[in-house]
Amino acid sequence: MKLTTLLAAGFAALAVPALASPMGDDGLHKPDWLRQTFRDMREDLAEAEAENRRMLVIWEQRGCIYCTRMHEEVFPDPEIEALIRERYFVVQMNLFGDVEVTDFDGTVLPEKEMAGRWGVMFTPTLMFMPETPPEGGTAAEAAVASMPGAFGKGTTRALLQWVLDRGYEGDEHFQKYVARTMADPGN
Repeated sequence: MKLTTLLAAGFAALAVPALASPMGDDGLHKPDWLRQTFRDMREDLAEAEAENRRMLVIWEQRGCIYCTRMHEEVFPDPEIEALIRERYFVVQMNLFGDVEVTDFDGTVLPEKEMAGRWGVMFTPTLMFMPETPPEGGTAAEAAVASMPGAFGKGTTRALLQWVLDRGYEGDEHFQKYVARTMADPGN
């Protein structure tokens, strides 16, 4: 093989982006900040609360190009990754998975049926849980914010911070918060 061919192959290999996180047997990205839990929403929220973290449920599916975009381009952003690692308790759900999930009201269903119960229709969907456990009801009813779809770094970073700042309790709509923070050169 010619040296030029070897060099070209080497440069081509370097041009291919590395995956931000390994893939699991279920075909979903598995960054090391995901929590391995029994998917009992009450227990997971209690553990998040004990660690002074916000609970985030991420719905994904095998082959989701938008999930890949989030894992390769958005989540690895240093500010976003730091927010996730330091402030969030992240549980991953598979839109078509069979692992049992226990909802806040005690209902137990496989992930794919719980997705229907919670109205999850698209991946990725990020669901931010309240700081304290709700009395019954579903996680979808308890969620303080949900983001269906893949968004860019700015919007994702803003949403993570907006939830931490309890922006959902105020009167400033998230879209106005995004516009204001993105217009601020200090952000």
